[in-house]
Amino acid sequence: MIRPELAARLRLWQESAAAAAVLALGVWIASLGGWLLQPVGALIGALGAGWLVIALRRLRFARPVADPGVVELDEGQIGYFGAGQGLGGYVALEDLSEIRLLTLRGRKHWRLKGKDGSAVLIPVAAHGAAVLYDAFSSLPGIDMGALAAALDRDLPAQSLWKRAAPGAVDRA
Repeated sequence: MIRPELAARLRLWQESAAAAAVLALGVWIASLGGWLLQPVGALIGALGAGWLVIALRRLRFARPVADPGVVELDEGQIGYFGAGQGLGGYVALEDLSEIRLLTLRGRKHWRLKGKDGSAVLIPVAAHGAAVLYDAFSSLPGIDMGALAAALDRDLPAQSLWKRAAPGAVDRA
């Protein structure tokens, strides 16, 4: 009944629409008034607003598949199976030391560097690359807003996150 390309686009916005509905429900409950409904509505609205912010950030990671390869997240490991010889690899989240966003030949790639110096290049528009949002959000001290905003900037290289050295003091 609905064209496949329209259904796919609507599916992308599904989480954002659900979060907006929770936000609207909270505002409606709070507008009913009373000493009980106002705080409950405000709490539901705040949860919906927070969820909406996260959903919109996650939406930036969900891009149409335009690059070869498949990204997989399995038991704390990010894997990329690239098309071509020598492309792809795995990096464990606990061994991840740096995240960079590079532009190579007009296409954006995540460069994930491990503690041992090895690196995996993952195209932003590879199949399954949207799971990287959830993987990156578990890293200590990462700014997910800056990470999502970096996808919209046209810079050749952006250093987005670096693991603090063991025993280092955070002065931020």
